[in-house]
Amino acid sequence: MSTGDDRLTNDRAAVPSSPPPAIELHGISKSFGPVQANQNVSMTIAAGDIHGIVGENGAGKSTLMSILYGFYEADQGEIRVAGQSVNIASPDKAIAAGIGMVHQHFMLVDTFTVLENVMMGAESGVLLSGSITAARSELKRLEAEYDLYVDPKAVIEDLPVGELQRVEILKALYRGAKVLILDEPTGVLTPQETEQLFRILKALKAQGGTVILITHKLREIMAITDTVTVMRHGKVVASKTTAETSEAELAELMVGRKIRAELQRTEVAAGAVALRVGHLTVRDAYQVPRVDDVSFEIRAHEIVGVAGVSGNGQSELLEALSGILPVDDGLFEIGGRRITPNAPCDPAQLRALHLAHVPEDRQRLGMVGEFSARESAILGYHNDPLYQAGFMFNQVAIKAKCADLMTQFDVRPPLPEALSANLSGGNQQKLILARELNRAPDVLLVGQPTRGVDIGAIEFIHRQLIELRDRGCAILLVSVELEEIMALSDRILVMFEGRIVAELPAADADERSLGLLMANAAPVETAH
Repeated sequence: MSTGDDRLTNDRAAVPSSPPPAIELHGISKSFGPVQANQNVSMTIAAGDIHGIVGENGAGKSTLMSILYGFYEADQGEIRVAGQSVNIASPDKAIAAGIGMVHQHFMLVDTFTVLENVMMGAESGVLLSGSITAARSELKRLEAEYDLYVDPKAVIEDLPVGELQRVEILKALYRGAKVLILDEPTGVLTPQETEQLFRILKALKAQGGTVILITHKLREIMAITDTVTVMRHGKVVASKTTAETSEAELAELMVGRKIRAELQRTEVAAGAVALRVGHLTVRDAYQVPRVDDVSFEIRAHEIVGVAGVSGNGQSELLEALSGILPVDDGLFEIGGRRITPNAPCDPAQLRALHLAHVPEDRQRLGMVGEFSARESAILGYHNDPLYQAGFMFNQVAIKAKCADLMTQFDVRPPLPEALSANLSGGNQQKLILARELNRAPDVLLVGQPTRGVDIGAIEFIHRQLIELRDRGCAILLVSVELEEIMALSDRILVMFEGRIVAELPAADADERSLGLLMANAAPVETAH
């Protein structure tokens, strides 16, 4: 005969226990010399959630995730995976614990195929034939389950960035990841590619996976996450259910102050033409026009924005005007000099004509990762007499200049001796902007000025660009962020397949009309 206690015990046994959190971080601290990157950080990430982590550049987000993935070892603290305490001393240990990571800068071998990249390091035996067959079969399953199709025979260097990201996700899933960390995954994606990524993340969640999303884009946090943790100065300052917070609250928590919603700008009359481009054509190695018969002018006191889906010639336009790519046909004029195929101009000569360039790809064209921050802070201007001391560099002057730039642009940590590669992506961007804007150029070419930059720094960078324009600089702005294009520009050019298909005043633009023009789906009377 059962007793009341027996029934109570049976009732308790019938209630299924909730699964333990996917990840628990307890008291994680990490220092790099005098810099405290993480300070007593504790965080709980529920199984099956999409969990956002936001914070300013240098807030410690990427360091924390690098500890979780085994790139760094915490000075103190505990990591628990599915309720079990684990020691993650390397990425191999993280993968064994079911944790995968997709980095800001993809870790792929350009000359390998998709299949070779996915299976590299996870081969099942000495003979590759069996591994290849198994990998091909598993790829088909993953692609169907998560809507992640990429041609397995495609070579990495031939793929667009959105597909490269899918390869990285496939690599993680192929290795059995149940928790997927994505560090600034949409920084290089078009809006369409971002929508596709979000569909993939929702599919991962539907299959019981857990996603940790590091991003500066609060609109994306609100759109895709279940919960969000805010970090500031290496500490956790808040954890919120996403449905119970707002972009404005998260922004204030990130920077510790209210963010101005509207960009303050004054109307300034345009001055003399500072940059004239006439019938410019730039071809690639296969003689395909990437910039196709482009003509426009930019005047002093004017920001001209270039809108377009990535890959429609904007990058090649910037690189040609900065002297990196040769001009095949047409010309451009700056500072009284005409640049043509027969009269080229290299980047150093263009800098002497008071042109500055903030490249789209900061790591490939804007800095040298192995250089110290102070060396990157003078890159391209290293022959300035200010930095010379006979046959040697004036290291005192270089260090002082870098420290001044770091202070002005709030680069963290403010250490001129820090390795450039060790700065967060946003702080690398601020250092490059500081270097170029400090020269008070007559013409500024700027590509993706706020890519990977937090909301407080975005506000600061936008203000710097407006002030530079007000002082008389002519600015050509390329950005995939339509809000940024509309907020900063006086005029907007739309590029499609290498051509300018529309030109309109920024006051007449909205996201819908620009989106149609970017797809070459709307007629415009002013198209070139």
